[in-house]
Amino acid sequence: MGNLLVNTRDQKFILYEQIGIEKLFGSERYGDYSKEVVDMMMSEAEKMAVEDVVPTYDAGDKEGCNFKDGKVSVPKSFRALYKKFCEAGWISGIVDVEHGGQGMPISLWTACAEFFDAANFAFMMYPGLTWGAAGLISKYGTEEQKNKYMLKMFSGEWCGTMCLTEANAGSDVGATRATARRLPDGRFSITGTKMFISSGDHDLTENIVHAVLARIEGDPSGTGGISIFVVPKYKVNDDGSIGEPNDVVTGNIEHKMGIKGSATCTLNFGENGNCIGELLGEERKGMRIMFQMMNEARLEVGMQGLGHATAAYEHALQYAKERIQSRPIWEMTNPSAAPVPIIQHPDVRRMLLWMKSYVEGIRAVNYFIAFAIDMERIAETEEEKKKWEGFVELLTPVCKAFSSDMAVEICSLGIDVYGGYGYISEYPMEQYMRDAKIACLYEGTNGIQALDLVGRKLAQNKGMNAMNLFSEIGNTCQKAKKVEELKASAAGLEDAYAAVAGLTMQFGEWAKSAGMIIPILNARPYLMILGDLVVGWQLIQGADIAHGKLQAIYEKAGAEDSKAGQRAEGRKNPEAAFYQGKIATARYFAANILPTIKARCQAIQSGDKTPIEMLEESFGV
Repeated sequence: MGNLLVNTRDQKFILYEQIGIEKLFGSERYGDYSKEVVDMMMSEAEKMAVEDVVPTYDAGDKEGCNFKDGKVSVPKSFRALYKKFCEAGWISGIVDVEHGGQGMPISLWTACAEFFDAANFAFMMYPGLTWGAAGLISKYGTEEQKNKYMLKMFSGEWCGTMCLTEANAGSDVGATRATARRLPDGRFSITGTKMFISSGDHDLTENIVHAVLARIEGDPSGTGGISIFVVPKYKVNDDGSIGEPNDVVTGNIEHKMGIKGSATCTLNFGENGNCIGELLGEERKGMRIMFQMMNEARLEVGMQGLGHATAAYEHALQYAKERIQSRPIWEMTNPSAAPVPIIQHPDVRRMLLWMKSYVEGIRAVNYFIAFAIDMERIAETEEEKKKWEGFVELLTPVCKAFSSDMAVEICSLGIDVYGGYGYISEYPMEQYMRDAKIACLYEGTNGIQALDLVGRKLAQNKGMNAMNLFSEIGNTCQKAKKVEELKASAAGLEDAYAAVAGLTMQFGEWAKSAGMIIPILNARPYLMILGDLVVGWQLIQGADIAHGKLQAIYEKAGAEDSKAGQRAEGRKNPEAAFYQGKIATARYFAANILPTIKARCQAIQSGDKTPIEMLEESFGV
């Protein structure tokens, strides 16, 4: 696989030139950070990803996890890697300084994580689940729980999980049957079975701390009656040492399509009546507590999609430059013409530019959401805080669902670039596609994300979150219209955003008059439309910035009035080539993707309810 993971120049363009991460460095929270620190940390992340994580990708997939005598073992290569990952401090990168971490800005961590996610996301799930569970204890745990569990989790000494899903309670978490019985000492006896638990059991650490959703006996049904409990695999003694097993038994591990190095387990709690859990936070607030961590968890899954997509694109690009096949189209009638690299063939170039536009657009959107989380944390006024929070709330389901859905398509197209070679395991493309698909399903399926967007997020803050987003897009349109080279692209973005804004208002009118059936029926298409819109917005915003940088380069080279001179500058100057690529990518997306938005909006506005009205019997036997 080599170091074909991430375009670091594009990462830094987004961080420094587009979102302006330096705005964070003047705050008290992130005052210890600077451009030099960011560059150093990104360089170290790339180095570890390439040298240490990448070599475990194929090996981890082929070896997978092993379940024997009730115990789970991970791929052998993961053990040394996990230790090195923790020792290098990455396990505590986003952990607050007061808890022993580095307190990294989420936007910086997101850029660093892109390297690791592109290198081997199956491995990254072990620290990822630990961050989630420890984060809950950090926010809602007692001081005793923090000292007992959280600190060892944030150091990587222990791992953690999130235990929500049951056989009868997948997306419908409120149907959980796991129960908690009060004990005289204030703790609880936990009973129930959880399935599809990522990192549920393994041999990376000596203890695993589970965050378990369960219903206290006598509490009401539905999500309102659910509490959350801290349940370690091994009980912890008063002095912090590990005690006896806590009656948490692994029933099996799943045999999966992808991420085979990640242990996905069925866990049986309290089979022998001896599983002890501690209440986390308040009773009957389990779902509310869990949802407090969802935005960052869903951003993480969106980054999983980006990680697979960028690695697939970088490999496809390199392959297209090296694979010699067929005469060029302009020499098809010349039998003596030599074959050329396939990147010279029009259809391959089209596929690569489609992949490039989505990879760079999704990267920009995801980094923007991470930056919005940072800006919310350092906001000095309530109004400013509410605006940044609104971007996070509105765009998080888009980040998770759109990134993961498009990642599968990007990986699929990457296989097409390779041709038959892309389908065989000698090359990494087929594994990228297998590993990418799960991101569409966990942390709330993408259908659930769409319902969350349409059913809750559009109306939040009395619709101001959506209006603020549309206002930002409109500002980009007006600015880019002043650039001759981007005028048509900006007009296309303006048409697209007007269509989406109109459809969004139509959803509101339907909700008042005809009910939510049409918006709900079209929630998934709407989310994908909004995803294309915000990708187009970020690409054109980036192209406008790139145009200004290019003009300075052309003036210095004396090529400001010469198209031939500008192309020549692009061939010899990597910076000029990069900025030219940013403009070309935005123009391609504006010409080929944005025009479809208006038609897709019109299709929804037609009000067709055929899928609802047709008989179930008409779907087939």
